[in-house]
Amino acid sequence: MANLITLDDYKTSVKMESTKDDARLNDLIVSISALVKTYCGNTIVDHYSANKTETFNITWSTNLSQLTESPVNTIVSVEERKDFSAGYTTVPATEYYLDSNTDSIYRVNTSGHAKSWPTGPASVRIIYKAGYATCPADLQLAVIDLITYYHKDEHKARQTMQGSSTANNSTSSQNDNVGFPDHIKRVLDMYKNY
Repeated sequence: MANLITLDDYKTSVKMESTKDDARLNDLIVSISALVKTYCGNTIVDHYSANKTETFNITWSTNLSQLTESPVNTIVSVEERKDFSAGYTTVPATEYYLDSNTDSIYRVNTSGHAKSWPTGPASVRIIYKAGYATCPADLQLAVIDLITYYHKDEHKARQTMQGSSTANNSTSSQNDNVGFPDHIKRVLDMYKNY
């Protein structure tokens, strides 16, 4: 999995020249990149140039398959099979439609009318590319703020330093829980797949 930012990106952004915290910052970059990807339900950059293969278990009559990565850049292939033991057959490009607003594939017939996918386990397989070549600037800023948030231990509810203490209030969106700060959560939510 690719990290969302590099150590140099972080250090340039926060105007840090010292190398004494590089090992910890590298660990935080890896962990926070994974955290953001998990929270968003989207790998953001991992499948921009590498294929993502998804299979769908279709249990009722539907012509819709919602992809997990976004935004979808290229559909490599759409395949279906009528039986679990059968091989996949390629669906012609004229018989499916990509709704780029929802990153969904609709199965249609050649005249554009809805046609149901075959039902069964792994009856539909879609291979595609999605995401961004580099992490978008607003998301990079949120990742940088999140790294600083953990690097400075701001995620701890109460800190004591030389006889004084500070209390980090919970975010307004998560009562009585020190979660993501609101300004970071707002950006992450824009990239979250629901």
